[in-house]
Amino acid sequence: MPVVAAAVCPHPPLLIPELASGAAFELDPLRAACFTAIDRLADADALVIVGSGPATGTRYDASAAGSFGPYGAPEVTVGDPGPPVLPLSLAVGAWLVEQSKAADLPRTSITVSASETPAACLALGQEIAHGNERIALLVMGDGSARRSDHAPVHLHPRAELFDSTVAAALELADTDTLAALDPDLATELHAAGRAPCQVLAGATATAGLHGQLGYHAAPYGVGYFVASWAL
Repeated sequence: MPVVAAAVCPHPPLLIPELASGAAFELDPLRAACFTAIDRLADADALVIVGSGPATGTRYDASAAGSFGPYGAPEVTVGDPGPPVLPLSLAVGAWLVEQSKAADLPRTSITVSASETPAACLALGQEIAHGNERIALLVMGDGSARRSDHAPVHLHPRAELFDSTVAAALELADTDTLAALDPDLATELHAAGRAPCQVLAGATATAGLHGQLGYHAAPYGVGYFVASWAL
């Protein structure tokens, strides 16, 4: 399945306005950037969402249920009614897609373990891109959670440089840099998007896509990126 377009978005629960409550407006620019990037995926034949999960390679179709009840908004769900099975990354991805121009695309969601090796991430990306269908790829992944003294984990001196490196690679559609991200450093920095970004690198290494960075900031001490890749 050749990848003809891709988007990268973060997956903080606060993207869901019902969870952000009075602070929802603070993430309006991030939310808008996500929708803009995902709308650009709508011309593909099918959509694949990739996000972190307990294991690598678990697949879900569009009917798979997800709930934001554990985060305080049980009324907000995705997929068909039923027991929630989607991890947070894929639930946020589904929530974004279901409100975008890409909502009608046939959709598959795939997990990748946050501790997966770079080689296995690249191989999963190559598997996703194998075939004849024109695929759009939505990659869900945050940067470092150690960007400030008020971050979920205390400030790390290498966090900003790591995130800046990722942001530059997303701007340039630089798959080599994404493929070379150090998993040990990413773990130390609590950068949840390392493995999904390396799946992106494997899926698009020969696709000839061009990048555009729509958002890069750390409003709560966590690095968030939004990027669009297209032919």
